[in-house]
Amino acid sequence: MEKFGLPLPIDTPTRVAVAEHPIHPMLVPFPIAFFMGGLAADGAFIFFGDPFWARGALWLIGGGAVMGILAGIAGTIELLSVPGIRHRAASWNHFVVAVLLLAVGSINWYLRIGDAEAAVVPYGVFLSCMSALLVAVAGWMGGKLVFEHQIGVGNDDTDD
Repeated sequence: MEKFGLPLPIDTPTRVAVAEHPIHPMLVPFPIAFFMGGLAADGAFIFFGDPFWARGALWLIGGGAVMGILAGIAGTIELLSVPGIRHRAASWNHFVVAVLLLAVGSINWYLRIGDAEAAVVPYGVFLSCMSALLVAVAGWMGGKLVFEHQIGVGNDDTDD
């Protein structure tokens, strides 16, 4: 069991990649930015009262949900297909928090589709805050996988 606390070998393959660059970390910045932008747009709507911000939050949160699902698909394939990743509790913790984030973000988006302005207070803001908290937790866990477990870290064979 102790071996699962050690970093993965540098040559651990990725299963979902373009030119050996893992797709999951390429997609992850989009839902992070969109969900955090949705929270900022909610705040702007509350402060200014301009319906533009409610519509902006609707689109940002929808984009976060869609891009999060795409990132989640890539991450899930990676999780299930690479034994060194699959056998680590930290990977499953990250997975569970990310799925919870997608659920909260998708519900937030769904509640806004009919009337974006009416959905902001109180449920929209609460769900946006929950999304921001879950983004932070999932990001911290993802960083732990990269920096402590060396997941997604390639071997640079180039000589300078």
